[in-house]
Amino acid sequence: MIKRIKTYMEMIKVEHTVFALPFALTSALIAARGFPSLYQSLWIVVALFGARTAAMSLNRLIDAEIDAKNPRTANRHIPRGIVKKSEALALSVFGFALMVLGAYKLNPLAFKLSPVAIFILVLYSFTKRFTYLCHVVLGVAIALAPLGAWIAVTGGVSLTAFVLSASVGLWVAGFDIIYALQDVEFDRKEGLYSIPAVLGEGRALLISKLFHLLTLVGLVYVGVKENLGFFYYLGLAISAIFMLREHTIISKDRSKIGYAFFNLNGYISLTIFLFTFLNYLWSGWWSS
Repeated sequence: MIKRIKTYMEMIKVEHTVFALPFALTSALIAARGFPSLYQSLWIVVALFGARTAAMSLNRLIDAEIDAKNPRTANRHIPRGIVKKSEALALSVFGFALMVLGAYKLNPLAFKLSPVAIFILVLYSFTKRFTYLCHVVLGVAIALAPLGAWIAVTGGVSLTAFVLSASVGLWVAGFDIIYALQDVEFDRKEGLYSIPAVLGEGRALLISKLFHLLTLVGLVYVGVKENLGFFYYLGLAISAIFMLREHTIISKDRSKIGYAFFNLNGYISLTIFLFTFLNYLWSGWWSS
């Protein structure tokens, strides 16, 4: 059983939770203007884990035939027969149930909006078949994490919540465009859509840079609107350096897309969370 669970975790790339979870917790910190309760934090993590498990399992299921044709993805679990399609479907249903349970435990608004989240998470897996804006849809899907965390803490929404979530969505769309550079020729051959495949790699990189610039602008706005302090802005500055490093690496060496995609973007989300946490920790210590 433990070995099977490990296989499922490998299939859904559980380590990629590092993209959404830190921003969800950052949102919870800002929404609470300090530290959310342990109860809220626990169910936010449960809901997010469920949503990611469901979305990734469903994505692997829906894209199984495409993945089998692509040399880069042919080694994934379903094409290799390591995980059955029925197992992936069951795992997806379990994940969505976990997400809905987490939303129910948090507050009525979170629970009422859970079907909207399910719709967007399901929609993403089909978008590469009909629009090159699939990267934006992925951004919206992951932006649900900070927006959901805000709703979980406050029971409502605000302009800050939307700007924070939009910033996260643009960040995700920007690095997903970079990731799609690996499959340009395959996507064109199979009639699949991505910004690099449709608009060309040069334009795609310009759009990615614009998205990441807007991400930083949005996060600065959040800091000003919520009166965040030095540590928050220091975290943004460090994250901006990581973003610059990402684009510099990709412009010189496309073979390092994997490193730029996972490592640097993981550093960005963790850095912003850590320094937002330090911001409130310092404020609480100073005020006491």
